[in-house]
Amino acid sequence: MTADLPTEGRLLAVDVGEKRIGLAVSDPSQTLAQPLATLTRRAGRRFPLRQLREHLDAQQPVGVIVGLPLTPEGAEDERAAQARAVGDLITEKSGLPVQYWDERMSTARALGAIKEMGGSTRGRKGDVDRLAATVILQHFLDSRR
Repeated sequence: MTADLPTEGRLLAVDVGEKRIGLAVSDPSQTLAQPLATLTRRAGRRFPLRQLREHLDAQQPVGVIVGLPLTPEGAEDERAAQARAVGDLITEKSGLPVQYWDERMSTARALGAIKEMGGSTRGRKGDVDRLAATVILQHFLDSRR
């Protein structure tokens, strides 16, 4: 289920991956997104909810955006089902409303931004995941204006 999110207060974005989960947060006016953290999930383990909870407690968001990985045709597959399961878990454990946002090309845009600034992505997978979450959140924020 997708919830309506408040238009004031911080939003937290979650880019769910198999090994790493990128986090980003907005400013209270919901104008700008900025990278926050990268959580690590060990292979075969559950979503690192305890680590996420620390960021939720520190940032006090009014809602959460979860990146929804769609196929190139826009359909949902197993990865999208996993992202929705994470969103359901976040709502269940935190009580925060969750909205899903198309994350297609967010990682590619993050990689492009790093390279455009003359940087290397070698050994910076955590940075890429945080930036991908930032791209997702910024696109969501821009869509609401």
